[in-house]
Amino acid sequence: MTDVELHPWAEDDLDLLRRANTHELMDQLGGPENDEQVQARHERYLRMWREGTGWQFRVTIPGHPEGVGIVGYWPHDWHGEPALESGWSIESEYRGRGIAPAAVIAMLDAARAVGATLPVHAYPRVDNPASNAVCRKAGFRLLGEEEFEVKPGVVLHTNDWVVDLVEPAVEPVERVEFPRA
Repeated sequence: MTDVELHPWAEDDLDLLRRANTHELMDQLGGPENDEQVQARHERYLRMWREGTGWQFRVTIPGHPEGVGIVGYWPHDWHGEPALESGWSIESEYRGRGIAPAAVIAMLDAARAVGATLPVHAYPRVDNPASNAVCRKAGFRLLGEEEFEVKPGVVLHTNDWVVDLVEPAVEPVERVEFPRA
């Protein structure tokens, strides 16, 4: 697996967010944002960390401390049940190296390390084979297709993938007595 490190989102990460604001990378969110929207998203990521309401990370690899992508998770309502939602973006020139699956696995490990226990969902578009492969490689299981509103007014046809941060408890088997002959 590719050597990645995750760093909590910081003031210095605005340039990383600007680099990620391309049509290719923002396709999942309805397209690129203007600079005011990018700055607002940066402030939202910082605020989420301060308030403990979401966790975005800068993804680094050896030789690239400025970051090559973004990964994170935040609270999510899944059909009326509490859950977490995750998302990621790796810059084009670093794709195909296993960085995204490694970053998602590291993010899931970070969530477990702080005691998160809710299921984590990801919603890549059904026609995005790379992001769906990241889900498979990171241990998510496919629940099915879903129309998913990524932001107000932007609904995409997605796959709903989920991973459990905590293994479900196994119910103890009742002792069974067999009749003696």
